[in-house]
Amino acid sequence: MNTTYSFQIYNRTSLLPSEWNSLAAENIFLTREYLEVLENSCPVNMICHFIGIFKNEKLEGIALTQFLFAEKLESFGERDQCLKTSVRNFAFKNFASHVLFVGNNMLTGQNAFVFSKNTETPKAVKTLHKAINQLKKDLRSSGKKVHITSIKDFTSEEIKPLQAEFKNNYTFSTQPNMIFEINENWKTEQDYIDALSKKYRDQYKRARKKSDGIIKKKMPLSDIKQYEDVIYDLYFHVAKNAPFNTFFLARNHFSFFKEIMKDNFLFYGYFLDEKLIGFNTLIKNGNVMDTYFLGYDENLQREKMLYLNMLYDMIAYSINQGFKTIVFARTALEIKSSVGAKPLKMYGLITHSNALINHNIAKLFQYLEPKTEWQERNPFK
Repeated sequence: MNTTYSFQIYNRTSLLPSEWNSLAAENIFLTREYLEVLENSCPVNMICHFIGIFKNEKLEGIALTQFLFAEKLESFGERDQCLKTSVRNFAFKNFASHVLFVGNNMLTGQNAFVFSKNTETPKAVKTLHKAINQLKKDLRSSGKKVHITSIKDFTSEEIKPLQAEFKNNYTFSTQPNMIFEINENWKTEQDYIDALSKKYRDQYKRARKKSDGIIKKKMPLSDIKQYEDVIYDLYFHVAKNAPFNTFFLARNHFSFFKEIMKDNFLFYGYFLDEKLIGFNTLIKNGNVMDTYFLGYDENLQREKMLYLNMLYDMIAYSINQGFKTIVFARTALEIKSSVGAKPLKMYGLITHSNALINHNIAKLFQYLEPKTEWQERNPFK
């Protein structure tokens, strides 16, 4: 029998085929519910599309794309106001301000697509390639030219079938994904503390001592809504001080997320003298715990070692709840390494619509993705 592969591009979750979630069973970030969160509360400068890949009319693969257009952004990160930044911002605005991500630019890891177990991967990837080209045409005809296309966050093994198909793409490596593997013998936070070497046990004790007076609360939807403006200010403060930003979340993002994802989305507020001074968020993804956005008051962060305490809290919760892995993503590498997370090298593919620039894409990429120097720690005995 002749098999034909085809694709369909959707711009709304309400149009997704009914069997969509059966393919997303392994990854919450491709489920209809999560995509609905993205669709309804994604950053102002982002448009999401969802791709279905069919084999003889049967759904065999699902994918997510995010089109980011930077002209609505005030800040590409305010930390390094120097010549290099102005050159980077010029390059970004003129050659890289319209980026099509295949995958999720708000998360770290392979959240781009999933194919059914018995699919022929090269054919499915080829069909995905056709869908991406069609999407670029559709965007262009609506007046949005795509400068850069990037398929992101794969391990060295996962990227191979993509490299075989997307031949004129440059393979890049970004900052690593910080992964914390939970030892199967740990049942409580104390087991984790006991496994630390003296230096890092002392770090733990010092941080916990500093956090005296802070009350941590698991916040339900009503609280998240009540504190929406404070939450946004705390988030925005952290986001705008990041070295490089391609988006800012919508103000209602966390409350909408909680409303749709219910218990799979956890929101913790940190209060001092009844004032919200910080928060962090977690997403349950099978036996993996994904850390999501956080925010804090910078002045209190230092004094109370708030960020470090949040990391310890996330570890404690994940151990208590029997999770196997925590995905700490790719910022603040050294401090995450000091609590026991290990770097996992991630790769992506990138191509530019201008042939001359594409020929020199490696150089442009180094401008867009600043290299971070950091020292890996090992806190365990």
